[in-house]
Amino acid sequence: MSDNLSSKTPKELRALMAAGRFSEQTSGLCQDYAQANLVILPKDWAFDFLLFTLRNPKPCPLIEVLDPGEPYTSIMAQEADVRKELPRYRVWRDGVVVEEPTDISSLWRDDLVSFFLGCSFGFEDALLKGGVPVRHQEMGVTVPMYETTLPNQKAGRLGGNLVVSMRPIPPELVDRADKITGELSGAHGAPVHKGDPAQIGIQDLGKPDFSGPVTVNPGEVPVFWACGVTPQSALIHAKPPFAITHAPGHMFIGDIKADAVKLMNPSG
Repeated sequence: MSDNLSSKTPKELRALMAAGRFSEQTSGLCQDYAQANLVILPKDWAFDFLLFTLRNPKPCPLIEVLDPGEPYTSIMAQEADVRKELPRYRVWRDGVVVEEPTDISSLWRDDLVSFFLGCSFGFEDALLKGGVPVRHQEMGVTVPMYETTLPNQKAGRLGGNLVVSMRPIPPELVDRADKITGELSGAHGAPVHKGDPAQIGIQDLGKPDFSGPVTVNPGEVPVFWACGVTPQSALIHAKPPFAITHAPGHMFIGDIKADAVKLMNPSG
């Protein structure tokens, strides 16, 4: 990450995104500020998804929902435009990704409902301040994400399996990482699994489902957190005719601090 980017405020970075001048992953940017996963669905799917977040608060800590057709935020940021202020999106048709644009203005419709879900990038600065390394930031890549065999709680037409993000942690720091992240429910909270990935259905750490791998050094413990890409797994299974999400690792960066996030589903 360049020093130029690391010094930008969330609003300044979003302006670069809106101008088409930044389209990379957002881990490590605007440290201390909340980042969010995005899911946009037609109104006739919105209730199913709202229920999905309530039943699955760990991967889906809900921060903000916009009215149908409303493109501007009011909680994550004041008047940020959901159509252009993320670095990269995914457009889904019948459960398949058909494009990854950097602007969705031409696809906007009056029936679209936008959901913002807390992101684990919001706890990474707290880990670093606590002396816990964050490997994918060290390597300059997106955090590895894996689909597990742990089923989500079904809600209407949405189900699928839990997706997790993984960070390798030295064994003496695992409890510290657990405590630090457990205090940040708006960023998925404490880990859902530590250790043997096969126990949650992950056969090869070198082959993430939604990103590239990171180095796991000898003796390090793979630690897994619930991930906001989980709804994308649900979309693959449910096959709604149309949906838009963030591209994995390419988050909405808000103006609120990560430790000040208030959830709409507080059990998350």
